Amino acid sequence: MKVGVISDTHGSLAIWKKALQGPLRDADLLIHTGDVLYHGPRNPLPEGYAPEDLAGEINSCPIPVLIVKGNCDSEVDQMLLNIPLQAPFLITDQPVGRILATHGHHYSPDQALELGRRFQIDIWISGHTHIPVLEKRDGLIFLNPGSCSLPKGDRPVAGVAVITADQVDLIDLHTGSVYASLSR
Repeated sequence: MKVGVISDTHGSLAIWKKALQGPLRDADLLIHTGDVLYHGPRNPLPEGYAPEDLAGEINSCPIPVLIVKGNCDSEVDQMLLNIPLQAPFLITDQPVGRILATHGHHYSPDQALELGRRFQIDIWISGHTHIPVLEKRDGLIFLNPGSCSLPKGDRPVAGVAVITADQVDLIDLHTGSVYASLSR
């Protein structure tokens, strides 16, 4: 099984298409960690900004999509999407393990670890910061693919993540290369 992870599209149809035609094309499941359609008042418009068209593409995606609600997602966004924006997190059991996905703006690292233990989570996925993270703490994998449309940080990379039974990879959308990997 292959789980694709994308976050913080902020209305970029171009980036969604690039991800779905690239590293996420043969995923069995997609998890979006929020900030789906709206660019947010503190962000510039991302490349290919077309939130209504992006909603249509997500709604017609042939790959099942799970979405958690981000801090920029609203009732209006939910009116355009036929997939529920789940909040404050979602838990799904997949062949790659038990996954908890959240946007990330509600939980400190200590709270994340506590919830991970309580719900016996294998992989904690978040977004929000636009900065990629891939690490293992106390047996729990913490993954943030960063923002695919508005990357930030010391080394901003427009990226997505792929989870398989063997590993978790962070992938640069512009080069298609894996720039960080963690064996399971």
